[in-house]
Order: sequence, then C-alpha cells, then structure tokens
Amino acid sequence: MPDLLTTLLSAACGYVLGSISFALVLARMHGIDLRDHGSGNPGATNAGRALGPATGLLIYLLDAGKGMLPAWLAWRWGDSIAAGAIAGGAAFVGHIWPVFHRFRGGKGVATLSGVMLVLEPFAVLWSALPMVLVVLLSRIMASGSIAFGLALPLAAWWLQAADSVVVLALAGGLFLNFTHRSNIQRMLAGTERRIGSRKEEA
Repeated sequence: MPDLLTTLLSAACGYVLGSISFALVLARMHGIDLRDHGSGNPGATNAGRALGPATGLLIYLLDAGKGMLPAWLAWRWGDSIAAGAIAGGAAFVGHIWPVFHRFRGGKGVATLSGVMLVLEPFAVLWSALPMVLVVLLSRIMASGSIAFGLALPLAAWWLQAADSVVVLALAGGLFLNFTHRSNIQRMLAGTERRIGSRKEEA
C-alpha cells in the first residue's frame, strides 16, 4: 500500500484533474451551455448529439485521459498500483462531482475506462464486448454503459487483477448504475432515446 502522504496527494490531484469538464468547456467554446441541450448531461454522448460525433469522440478521449494520467503518474510515483487506483478513483469522483462546475458532472464511463486502461487494460477490452452487444441490440447507449459497469469487476476478478483494482472496478462499475439512474427510469418507461431515432419533442 502507498504511504499516507502519497495517498492524499494522489487523491487530491486526481480529483482536481477529474473536475475539469471538457464537455462544458468545449461546448462553451461553441457558444452553448451543454446542460441546456439534450439530456443536459455534460458528457461525451450528449456533447456528440449537440456538437457532432467528432466533438463527442474528442470529449470521450479527453475524459478517459483525465482518468489515465493521474492513475499512471500515481502508480509510477507511489511505486504501487494501489496509489494508481486511489488517484484514478478520485478522478472518477471528480468527474461526477466536479468542484469547478457546482458538483454537477458527467456519468463517469469514459473516466473510469481510462483509469482501468492503465491499471488492467484487458478488463476494459473484455467489458467492452457486452457493452457493444447490448448497444447493438437495444440501440440505447446508456444500457451499454450499464452493461460495461457490471462486466468490469467480473473481468478484473477473472484476470486476477490486484485487490485495489478489483475494488475500484467493483465500486466504480456498480456506481454507474447510480449515475445512470435517470436513464434507467426512462428505459423502464420506454422513453429513453435510441441511437438513430429522431430528437425527442420538448
């Protein structure tokens, strides 16, 4: 385990970096407030709908990167994969509750996947398979994200990842159900937007 100072510094730096909402920043550069468009979620999917697929992909990569960077630096700096898990987990929390944006952030899929790509990349690859399958069958992006979150801890455990990584995958993966709670409610009501469907009327 990393020492206490490394743990605190890693968590603080990870949280601050995670609190940067690239979706809101890029949307404001285009003259819009993303929280007033579509689902209102400051994440890659909603940004892709409002600003175009290329911008949505860029935001996904940036959000993944802000999980990867603190996890990698803390792992190398703290000489412990647990330090990387702590820093990456803090970035995940920062993305969901960003201090710079009144604690209203995104849902965390990209950031969590970025963290796990550093700590246990094959777990992300295996978890992407059910995610893609569910999205293809349902044409609902949120259902794929939930499937990813459920598969992630199972993949990390099956790959015999470090205990700290399995704990992060379990906590983060299950927490995606909470961040997608509004999507789950709409899916149960049959009103969740499907890929390729026309925009919902206000």
